[in-house]
Amino acid sequence: MKITSAEIVISAVRPNQYPETALPEFALAGRSNVGKSSFINKMLGRKSLARISSKPGKTQTLNFYLINEKLHFVDVPGYGYAKVSKKEREAWGKMIETYLTSREQLRAVVLLTDVRHPPTADDLMMYEFLKHYGLRCIIIATKADKIPKSKWQKHLKTTRETLNLDPEDHLILFSSETGLGRDQVWKIFESYMV
Repeated sequence: MKITSAEIVISAVRPNQYPETALPEFALAGRSNVGKSSFINKMLGRKSLARISSKPGKTQTLNFYLINEKLHFVDVPGYGYAKVSKKEREAWGKMIETYLTSREQLRAVVLLTDVRHPPTADDLMMYEFLKHYGLRCIIIATKADKIPKSKWQKHLKTTRETLNLDPEDHLILFSSETGLGRDQVWKIFESYMV
């Protein structure tokens, strides 16, 4: 997809703040510092639309990005970050759950994992939650440029087995440095927008 426009339109915490459009939405979930902001920027061909922070856990709202006036990316707060109080984590959990389970415009959830390591217990919990609610998943294994190409398949196999990946769900190797996987992800998004 050729990106002609991309902007953040709202940071929401409640359903009455979600954009009032019928445009398809793709939620982006993953643990803090897995590379969500880098993924967004690479997918949109922008250097710093999504702010990349050296401090994980900066996203605390549902950030809606309007792309080409045709679809939304919805960046949800990262999980598994220790410096957030239990109460805050619970509030985020409720906010994310409300969005994921009630939003009709949601076409798929993009779950980002770090290909260098097996998915964490939090990743597995998130994946199982998504499957429980019958949500379409696209697993993005980030940071592919950080491991040798000869080890890619081995790491993808670990990701597939750890998550007990549903054969219908996509698993894409991605690098925000090289752009590996970008076109493949757009093709999947476009097929879900019809």
